[in-house]
Amino acid sequence: MNTIIESILNHRSIRKFKDEKLTEEQIRLIVKSALQASTSSNVMAYTIIGVKDGIIKDELYKVSGHEHVKNNAHMFVFCGDLQRINQLGNSVKNQSVQENLESTEQLIVATVDASLAAQNASIAAESMGLGICYIGSLRNDIQRVNDILQLPEYVIPLFGLVVGYPDQKPEIKPRLPLETMYHENRYKPFAEQQRFIEAYDNEMENYYENRSSNTKVDNWTEQMIRKFSKPTRMDVTPFVKSKNMNKR
Repeated sequence: MNTIIESILNHRSIRKFKDEKLTEEQIRLIVKSALQASTSSNVMAYTIIGVKDGIIKDELYKVSGHEHVKNNAHMFVFCGDLQRINQLGNSVKNQSVQENLESTEQLIVATVDASLAAQNASIAAESMGLGICYIGSLRNDIQRVNDILQLPEYVIPLFGLVVGYPDQKPEIKPRLPLETMYHENRYKPFAEQQRFIEAYDNEMENYYENRSSNTKVDNWTEQMIRKFSKPTRMDVTPFVKSKNMNKR
């Protein structure tokens, strides 16, 4: 096992950081690492917004509700971005690209491109001894985040990534077993996955009961049923369409 794989397998979300900022060189290296991620047809359908301003962090914190959104060394917001292509087509080459940009396919491309870039950034940051945490809760009020960051049409905020020097070392949260997540040649029926999920529930119950902080009685199945039984962030769909994306 090499050091890169060791780093990946030791990943844990960090939500408490030391009061120490990143250097400009660190920020640039993280971003340059993100930019080297694979991208569909070299579209690079994303933009990364670095957030240093404390006032903006406070506003994003009000949307997210998580303290580490305002207390971190640096924050990145990853956006799906088809605006550049729109401008090249309509303004530069005088050729309509609107129908293509409004398709579900291009929304998927933008989301995947941004996610690949973010994971590159995360691995780069962790290789520097930094900790990271993804912030999906920016979508709690996606319109507000859009307004704070002044995003034009064809650009949507997907998630945040906070980075900093860890001031905690939480236990590594177990993942679903490989036998559940990796299927060969065909999709495994749920019946073939179920016993592994049940074993994972037992493992998660033990994890929650014995971790060093925020202990509780819970498991993965119960969490998922609670999560998906209550509709959440239903405003995201009309918001995305209002940005002229995922309309076809």
